[in-house]
Amino acid sequence: MSRINFLKAKGMKRLNEIFSIRYGSQLDLNKCSLCDESDTGGYNFVNRSNKNCGVSARILELDNKKPFEAGLITVAMGGSVLSSFVQQEPFYTGQNVKVLKPRMPIPLTAKLYYCHCIESNKFRFSAFGREANYSFDSLMVPDHDELPDWLENYKIDYSLLSTNVHRENMPLDTENWKKFKLESLFIYKRGKGITKTEIDNYPGLIPCVQSGEINNGIIGYMNSELKNDKKHSFVTAPFLSVARSGTSGCVNVQNEDSYLGDSAYSLKLKDKNKENIYRYLFLAVILNMERHRYTYGRKVSIEKYIETYISLPADKNGEPDWRFMENYIKRLPYSEKI
Repeated sequence: MSRINFLKAKGMKRLNEIFSIRYGSQLDLNKCSLCDESDTGGYNFVNRSNKNCGVSARILELDNKKPFEAGLITVAMGGSVLSSFVQQEPFYTGQNVKVLKPRMPIPLTAKLYYCHCIESNKFRFSAFGREANYSFDSLMVPDHDELPDWLENYKIDYSLLSTNVHRENMPLDTENWKKFKLESLFIYKRGKGITKTEIDNYPGLIPCVQSGEINNGIIGYMNSELKNDKKHSFVTAPFLSVARSGTSGCVNVQNEDSYLGDSAYSLKLKDKNKENIYRYLFLAVILNMERHRYTYGRKVSIEKYIETYISLPADKNGEPDWRFMENYIKRLPYSEKI
């Protein structure tokens, strides 16, 4: 039995059998009129990003194009390929974005589930910048009748999307920041090999951290049996993990004690009294701005990495202003969810 027939036998259908699929507005943002603070109207502009539901700006209505209606799914064909979102407001799109409209009415929970199904196919297009244009419409996804039963009664917890934090004016006066050598701030630790067999043989609750942007670089969980084994690297939280290879230079914040794999390094502040999750989050953003140094397959050499300098807010004594960094993160929307 062919793979397609097998999938159909299991209740699978081509994506274009469930959705009407078309390209979006195909606009260039630099040719659109952006909304400013005085504009009460405007429409979301959706591009190929995987952030903020793909929305990168708000633009004024166009005379020659109608916006798409709310409730449709947008999917990036390039860039952050197959990044999929349900748009909750009317919108326009940039280049190379497809718009999916269900051929029959389905609830929001089902649309979100289909977004997950679509994104699960990212691996097919992530290598070498491949785009999804030609084969996308034929992706196999579950038919309506094969969706999980729990979706029918699932209630979305919208409280997770609300915030009680009101942003105070804390300008980032970067002109007065000072440069600090990483070696003066951090101690580092090298990771050691973690195999899939070990993760299967020692199941538990301790994260196993390798390189990678997805899921904070966590590839699985093991128990504490290998915690003091010299063949494994165990790091206490909080700390920063730095990808050595693959997603070289990618920095993630780890808030749990973890095993550290051989494709990552850990960074911990030398002064333990300065450690907290908010300061590490601020530092991670700064360090991730240095990722451009490790493009084209360059690996991170920890000896060279800690010799680099980064700019940080400084106090009146010329030391890193840890209080400012912490308070800045705490005053961001949704910081209470951290």
